[in-house]
Amino acid sequence: MAANATRSIAINISGDVIQNNIFEAADNPLSPASITVHALVIGANTITVPTVTGFTVKAATILPPTTNTESITLKGIAGDTGIAISEIDPTSIGFETAPASFVLTAGGTINGLRIVWT
Repeated sequence: MAANATRSIAINISGDVIQNNIFEAADNPLSPASITVHALVIGANTITVPTVTGFTVKAATILPPTTNTESITLKGIAGDTGIAISEIDPTSIGFETAPASFVLTAGGTINGLRIVWT
């Protein structure tokens, strides 16, 4: 049975300006609600998006280990230039239609990188 996933991004600003914002993504009533754990090696690592009949992946939230010091570049395919993402902060990507896979290029070995599929 699928789970209903709700995903949001909270941004809290303090100092000269005080502002709290929560940006809600659309609910996904067919979420796989799964977490995968990855051991990345130096170079390109292909991440396969889970596909299970009856489930629809609408987002991936990449959670590097908080002690990570290696670079991570998000790419559509290995040959792309890609976008450098944070070595320790979460990165959430919403999909209109989930790709079959994407690539995380690591600057070195990264053990325990988690991806939450919603």
